Amino acid sequence: MSTRLQTGDPAPEFTLPDADGKPVSLADYRDRRVILYFYPAASTPGCTKQACDFRDSLTELDTAGLDVLGISPDKPAKLARFRDAEQLTFPLLSDVEREVLTAYGAFGEKQMYGKTVTGVIRSTVVIGADGNVEHAFYNVRATGHVAKLRKDISV
Repeated sequence: MSTRLQTGDPAPEFTLPDADGKPVSLADYRDRRVILYFYPAASTPGCTKQACDFRDSLTELDTAGLDVLGISPDKPAKLARFRDAEQLTFPLLSDVEREVLTAYGAFGEKQMYGKTVTGVIRSTVVIGADGNVEHAFYNVRATGHVAKLRKDISV
């Protein structure tokens, strides 16, 4: 079971391959705020809606000094197809081993259709320029989440 992060916690460092297999590290974004969002599977209806909402909000988020990174357990090739099909312009990272998902509290037991299952917990963590967690949201809904997030972090 993974532990959920709290405001003020240091964000766990990581390096993961992006959709093209290129390594991306959290350290690459030091001195910027980062929105890490964790989603179950590329190209599914909810994950597509959420990714497109982030895509459509990138200008406002960038202006506010925020970068967006999406993380799922999908392999890079699947992420590349998803990125290209939806014209996503932010990095999608592959966590096949689910180590980063676990470190961020985004993998574990959850309720799905009335049953307890183990899987990706749709989550979003906002990391400050200092590398500490500013906000951590767990069990978020795909639809409407980006608008709520922007309100919660005043963007």
